[in-house]
Amino acid sequence: MLRGMGFFSWILFGALAGWAANLVVGGRDRQRQGCLISVLVGVVGAALGGLIYRLATGEEKTFAFDFASFGVAVLGAIVLLGVLRLVERSRH
Repeated sequence: MLRGMGFFSWILFGALAGWAANLVVGGRDRQRQGCLISVLVGVVGAALGGLIYRLATGEEKTFAFDFASFGVAVLGAIVLLGVLRLVERSRH
């Protein structure tokens, strides 16, 4: 799943995917998150999105800098942020 992109590409890709997911999940009341959190959410979200993609289609998703990979990464990051926010709300 990590084939095709270098380390710094994953950081940039993860930051963009994490930022986009935070915009979608948070809306106007979104919580500001730092760059490191955006990268982590994006990279973990990309892995989660790849897993969901593989379970749904039976094909492995190889990430590259293209819209399809970005979409899968953002969707995975949205799922991740949604689950994290649900867990956070249940604790309060």
